[in-house]
Amino acid sequence: MKAFLVIAAALVFWLPESALAQQATIPLVSTTPNANGGSDYALGIQILLVMTVLTLLPAMLITMTSFTRVLIVLAILRQAMGTAQTPSNQIILGLSLFLSLFIMAPVFDVAWTTALHPFLDGVVGFEGALEAASIPFREFMFTQTRDSDLTMFAEMGGYGAFASQDDVPMFVLLPSFLVSELKTAFQIGFLLFVPFLVIDLVVAAILMAMGMMMLSPIIISLPFKLMLFVLIDGWALVTSTLVRSFAV
Repeated sequence: MKAFLVIAAALVFWLPESALAQQATIPLVSTTPNANGGSDYALGIQILLVMTVLTLLPAMLITMTSFTRVLIVLAILRQAMGTAQTPSNQIILGLSLFLSLFIMAPVFDVAWTTALHPFLDGVVGFEGALEAASIPFREFMFTQTRDSDLTMFAEMGGYGAFASQDDVPMFVLLPSFLVSELKTAFQIGFLLFVPFLVIDLVVAAILMAMGMMMLSPIIISLPFKLMLFVLIDGWALVTSTLVRSFAV
């Protein structure tokens, strides 16, 4: 529950300020300054923000966490093993989700401690909590983003060299992070694919030598690939490699 609250708080930070300004012109919606220097928002704005957060949570899960890399690697692994729909899509998605929560746990803890928990206790205001919640997510994305990808999107957006990470806008960091994640996921997937490809080639060569050209090599190689994967404790190796690849 804490993780989803942190995700929701971080996502609201990126809502356009113009949308909030437009809502403020509606007579039924108002804000009241409080003693901490922040603002208490009317119920209408709170409902609007909550509904917006719930709508954009899936997009945030994909674009700002480790979910993309984990899901792609597991999908490539299933394709390399040749097991068709085993594990099923639901299992792949579930494993990717909980691995992502495990990987992102330090980020969620920092956001909860520095932003959401003080806001719920009334220590900091709404804007301060949202800004504090964005910091650990930005740091996580910067650690996983290649400088070449960040430079590419900055040049396409017409930006010069950034003096610091704080100067990088979110709409430049997000695509850079996603492209870097795709590159890393395919690199890991390639390394996973090679051993299974070797088994397929060996089995195909043996079948050709025996004159059994009409027999599909995949049918013969599948038990050997499963046996190899089980003997080396493949699931533990893959999941531990994915977790360590982030080095959070």
